[in-house]
Amino acid sequence: MSERLKSLAEAGVSIWLDDLSRERLETGNLADLVKESSVTGVTTNPSIFAAALADGERYDDAVRRLAADGTDVERTVFALTTADVRDACDVLRPVWEATDGVDGRVSIEVSPTLAFDTDATVASAKELWHEIDRDNLLVKIPATTEGGPAISAVLAEGISVNVTLIFGLQRYREVMEAYVSGLEGARENGHDLSRIHSVASFFVSRVDTEVDARLDEAGADASLKGRAGVANARLAFKAYEEFFSGDRWSALEAAGARKQRPLWASTGVKNPDYRDTMYVTDLVAPGTVNTMPEKTMQAFADHGAVDGDQVTTRYDDAEATMAALAAAGIDYDDVIATLEREGVDKFVASWEELLDTVRGQLDAAGRA
Repeated sequence: MSERLKSLAEAGVSIWLDDLSRERLETGNLADLVKESSVTGVTTNPSIFAAALADGERYDDAVRRLAADGTDVERTVFALTTADVRDACDVLRPVWEATDGVDGRVSIEVSPTLAFDTDATVASAKELWHEIDRDNLLVKIPATTEGGPAISAVLAEGISVNVTLIFGLQRYREVMEAYVSGLEGARENGHDLSRIHSVASFFVSRVDTEVDARLDEAGADASLKGRAGVANARLAFKAYEEFFSGDRWSALEAAGARKQRPLWASTGVKNPDYRDTMYVTDLVAPGTVNTMPEKTMQAFADHGAVDGDQVTTRYDDAEATMAALAAAGIDYDDVIATLEREGVDKFVASWEELLDTVRGQLDAAGRA
């Protein structure tokens, strides 16, 4: 077992793999990562599935069967991805049982094309939940304005949710509000609150990419580069600590509710000048999830460091960093609005890429 990853887990960080493929499942690679690399969860997205389908032959038989049945592109994508996630849920189930449902989770996303349609998002989330039929599933819903009421409605049905594409502090507060409202609805509907889980996926590296570009454009102090993402995430954790307190939350907690854990997403370092483990090392805090591409996980296993809580002890530093960025002319609200808009656009583009990949495979199967 990787001692560095083990020490990260012992510091209270749940290590989730940001990748999934049929090859990982059928070769036992995912099971090995659980055993040897302290992996306790899996996240997926359309880009991940597009890469898996494009690069592997393990889907060929299933595609041929679906093509022979006349299944259209979107239903083929649904069938292939839900099968992989169901199997991954089964691999992670022992972790789910050992952690009382906290970990051992696998996420699948509603179609990004529904990001601005509340009712369609709710319907898609329900369909995914019932099709996969595993207690350790998380359905991913984007944190758009329209996504907020969808999150609450889905939770009220007893469905566990991974809220994705969170970049800014105000949006994060709205997500936590949607979570609590959803739990209150679930309680009214007679659901066991202890069985409903959620994570809030707060994106990190993309914040630095956007802010760094603006600093370069403004000719600002280069020492501010590569600092916004971590500072923003640390302040998100501060908001989390503040939100999950008080009488309203205490009443839900007394009824068995679990806190919606912060999940650090987009933790692969995009700038080669930065430490390749910075979005793991600098965001260690108990009760968090860090979902990593395998490359980042391997880097941490090789040379990552755990030096205690790097979040709750650094709030003053984070505030100072954000103040310095504002003084340098960085418009935080505009950065976040840009990232939210681009985030949905990128997910939609990835979804179209996935559909195109499967369309090509169905066409090839039909000619075979």
